[in-house]
Amino acid sequence: MASPRPFSARPLDFIYFIFFMIHIPASLLVDFQAIYPSHLVPRLIQVIPTWYVGMSGDPFIGGAMGFLGNKSDYVWFKTFLYLEAAFQFPVFILGLRGLWKESRLIYVLLVIYGASTSTTTLACLSVLMQTPTTSPSTIAANVVSVSSTQRMMLLSSYLPFFFLPLGMTVDMGLRIQSLVVSGLRADKGSKAQ
Repeated sequence: MASPRPFSARPLDFIYFIFFMIHIPASLLVDFQAIYPSHLVPRLIQVIPTWYVGMSGDPFIGGAMGFLGNKSDYVWFKTFLYLEAAFQFPVFILGLRGLWKESRLIYVLLVIYGASTSTTTLACLSVLMQTPTTSPSTIAANVVSVSSTQRMMLLSSYLPFFFLPLGMTVDMGLRIQSLVVSGLRADKGSKAQ
């Protein structure tokens, strides 16, 4: 097997690599706390989601962890967190390895990851856009809401987790298509001989 080309020759692979590197600590330190048994999480780490939700008003992490609203209203999001832990997190590790080695074998897994992640993130974005803006009436009614500033902060956080996996889906799909076309041409050429 040939040595992998440097990331400077593969800028999209480098972006995906950095994306996975960033996502690992975010998943471990914030997202997964909603599904970890709380007695297993060190106190120092338990404050991270509390701080994050206090700053951002994130209705998903806050709801799944019971900080905001009725925890049962966020069962759908907690299901996404289990999907992240069971499927997406292992893909981060395998994706890092495959991208580092420039292995084409990782393409199929990354197209599945990208489609899954962009789909679940789109659902979150849709709910976020429908979440009421904080007002005296939402506060009085104890309705989960976000301020305009929090909504913009959350959009700036969630949109990259939609667009990058969506772009990865298209990119990996095109790479797979190219490999299939090359394989079909080679097969056709060998049959013609």
